[in-house]
Amino acid sequence: MARDIKNILKQMTLEEKAGLCSGLDFWHTKGIERLGIPPLLVTDGPHGLRKQMPKKTDDPDHLGVFGSVPATCFPSAVGLASSWDRELIGKVGVALGEECQAEDVSVLLGPGANIKRSPLCGRNFEYFSEDPFLSSEIAAAHISGVQSQGVGTSLKHFAANNQEYRRMSGNSVVDERTLREIYLASFEGAVKKAQPWTVMSAYNQVNGTFASENPALLTDILKDEWGHEGVVVSDWGAVNERVSGLEAGLELEMPSSHGVGDRKIVEAVQSGRLSEETLDRAVERLLRIIFMTVDNKKADAAYDADAHHRLAREVARECMVLLRNEDNLLPLPKSGRIAVIGALAEESRYQGGGSSHVNPTKLEKIREELAIVAGAGASITYAQGYDLASDTVDDQLVREALDAARSSDVAILFIGLPDRYESEAFDRKHLRIPDNQARLIEAIAEVQGNIAVVLSNGAPIEMPWLSKTKAVLEAYLGGQALGGAIADILFGEVSPSGKLAETFPVRVEDNPSYLNFPGEGDTVEYREGLFVGYRYYDAKKVEPLFPFGYGLSYTSFAYSDLLVDQKEITDEDTVHVSVKVRNTGARPGKEIVQLYVRDIVSTVIRPEKELKGFSKVDLQPGEEKEVIFELDKRSFAFYDVKLKDWRVETGKFAILIARSSVDIVLSDMITVQSTTVLVPTYTRNSTIGDLMANPNAWSAAKEILKNSPLPAPAEGEDGAMNDLLAAFANNLPLRSLVGMSKGAFTEEALEGWLVKLNGSQTEN
Repeated sequence: MARDIKNILKQMTLEEKAGLCSGLDFWHTKGIERLGIPPLLVTDGPHGLRKQMPKKTDDPDHLGVFGSVPATCFPSAVGLASSWDRELIGKVGVALGEECQAEDVSVLLGPGANIKRSPLCGRNFEYFSEDPFLSSEIAAAHISGVQSQGVGTSLKHFAANNQEYRRMSGNSVVDERTLREIYLASFEGAVKKAQPWTVMSAYNQVNGTFASENPALLTDILKDEWGHEGVVVSDWGAVNERVSGLEAGLELEMPSSHGVGDRKIVEAVQSGRLSEETLDRAVERLLRIIFMTVDNKKADAAYDADAHHRLAREVARECMVLLRNEDNLLPLPKSGRIAVIGALAEESRYQGGGSSHVNPTKLEKIREELAIVAGAGASITYAQGYDLASDTVDDQLVREALDAARSSDVAILFIGLPDRYESEAFDRKHLRIPDNQARLIEAIAEVQGNIAVVLSNGAPIEMPWLSKTKAVLEAYLGGQALGGAIADILFGEVSPSGKLAETFPVRVEDNPSYLNFPGEGDTVEYREGLFVGYRYYDAKKVEPLFPFGYGLSYTSFAYSDLLVDQKEITDEDTVHVSVKVRNTGARPGKEIVQLYVRDIVSTVIRPEKELKGFSKVDLQPGEEKEVIFELDKRSFAFYDVKLKDWRVETGKFAILIARSSVDIVLSDMITVQSTTVLVPTYTRNSTIGDLMANPNAWSAAKEILKNSPLPAPAEGEDGAMNDLLAAFANNLPLRSLVGMSKGAFTEEALEGWLVKLNGSQTEN
C-alpha cells in the first residue's frame, strides 16, 4: 500500500518523532495509533526464532533466562558457514522468515557477521568466519532468505566487535586499511547484495568513538557509501549518548530507555543543538521499515514444523566437517559391536548460550538416532565416560567406558565443550577440552585402536590426542536435528561435505591475535592488522592443525581444464574463470571449489592469497561439472588509505583453484591494468628511488640529477661495489643533495625544482 510518509511526518509532534526513535519495552517499538503507525515486535535468533515469554511484560531478558515459544533450532552460524552453500543458507532464511510470520515477528535480530579474530571469543559460534568474503556471502544468503518472506533482518554487530571481554566499553583500535579489508568487508557485501532492513550497531568503541554514535561508520560508510536504505538499531543497551547517536545515524535505540532518550532528543531540538531535519530523516527511515512490515504481513501465517525439522537435519549434515579418517574407518558398517562413549551423546550440546538460545520444536537424541540408522545389524552399548558438569576424572565412569570399548569393534567418543566453556558474555581462557574428556580419550586409546571422535563445540579446540584417533567429525553445534545428522554421516547415508570456515591452530599461542587479545583495560589493539586467520598462517609459514577451507569426504574429486577467459584486463573489466570437477570415487558427494587470488608483486603489504570465490558442487560417481567464477575489481584490489578508495596495482595476479587454503590444485596467471591515475607529490624527503619508480618523474628529474653530487662507481669497480652505490643512491632523500653539493645545489633551488617536478606530474 502506497503511503505518503512525508505527509505523516508533518502530522507528528516533536515528542512523537522523538518517541518513535526508541523502544516501547524490551522487544517492541512504539506505535502511534492516531496516525496508523503500529508497534513492531523484534526478536533474537540468527539460527532460530527466540520469541520470549517473560514472566512480566517489563522483565528484560536478553540472555535467554526466560522461556520462548517453540521454534526450529538450526545449526549455529559456525556450522552454517561450514556448509559453504549459499542456496542452502537461503532455505534456512526462508524457514526462519516463515516462522517469524507465524509468530507476528517483524524483524529477526541476525545474522552476525563479525570476523573471528581470535578462537577465544566466546561468541564465535554465532559468527560465520575468519574470512570477510565467505562471511559476507553467507550473510547475504541468510538475509535474502529471511526477507523474501516479508520479515526484516538485523545484520550485527557493526563493527569490530570481536570479543566479549568488556564488550560494552572496550575500544577496538584498528588501522583504516585493516578495518576496510577485513572487519567492514564482512558487512559490506551483505549490505550491498541483500539490503538488510536493519543493521545493529555494536556495543564497543571503534578507534575511540562508540559504534552507536560513530558517524563515519553509520552514515559516511553504511548509508552514503554502501547505500544502506534501512534503519540502524542499537544493540540492547549500547547507546552511550542518545543525541550524538541520532546525529551519527542511529535511528532506533533499544530497548526502551523509559523516556530518557526521548527527552534528550526533544530538548536538543528545542535548544537548537539538534536540527529537526536530522530527526525527520531518522523518522522517515523508521516509517519506511515499519510500513514495509505492515505491507508484508501474511494473514493466518503458519509453517510446517516437521518440514522445517527435516530441513534442519539436511542442513546439519551439510555443516559437519570430517577432519580425520585414517584407514577409512568411516563410514561405519551397519553391523558389529559399537561402543558409544561420552555424556554428550546423551546430553547433546546443539546450540550456543546467550541471546540466541532457541526452544526447539523437537530434539533428536544422538543415541536413539544412531540405533535407528544402524538398524538391527549393529550392537550398540553406551558408557557415560565423564561428568559433563565437572573437569574431574571419575574413575568409575572411566572403567565402565573401558569395558565398553574393549568389547567393541569400534568406539565412538562424543567429546566437546560444555556450556560453561563458551557463551555470550565471556571469552574462553584456553582452547582445551575438559581434562576428564582428554584423559578419557587417552585411556580408551590404550584398549581400542578404532576410535572415532565426534565433536560438539562452537569454536576450535586443541587436539594433542589427535594421533590416538582414527577419525574425527566436527559436528559443531548442529541444531535440533544433530542426532540424525551425525548418524547419517557416521553410517554413510551421506558423504560429509562441510569445510572449515576458520583455521584450527595447533595451540592457542599460534593465533595471530594471541599477544593482543583481549587487550588492556578498555583498549584492544588489532596489531596483527590484515593477517587474520589463514592470511597469517600463510605469511608466517605456520602449519595449523587444520587449515581454513579443509574437509574430507567419503569420495574423491579431480580438477581439470582451468580456463581464464581473458589474460589481460583493466580493473574496470570482469573476468570469468572456469574449472571442471569430477567425482572419481564410488559414492555421491559434494565438493567445495575455492578460488584464491594472489598479487605477484605489490608495493604495499598484502596477504599471500585471499579467497575471492567458492562454489559447492553436487556430483554422482563419475559425474563431471563445470564451475564458473566471475572476478571484478574488488577481486584484485586493496584499500588505498590515501585515496580513500579501492585500488588495483597494474601487474600479474595468480588465479588459484584449491581444495583448502593450503591445497592448491590448479593455477593460472592474469595481468590487470589499473585505470587509477596517481598523481604523486614529491617532497624534500622523497628518495631517488621514488623518482626512478615513476617513469614520468624520472624523465623530468634526469636533467638536474645528471649534475648532482651523487657518488658514482669508479672505473673497474667490482659488481658488489656498484650494487652498494646503486642502493645508496636509491634510498637517498632529495634533501641530501643540498649538503652533498657543497653549495652548488641550494635549498631554494631544491624547492623550486620540486615545484616544477610536481607540476610536470599534474600535466601528465
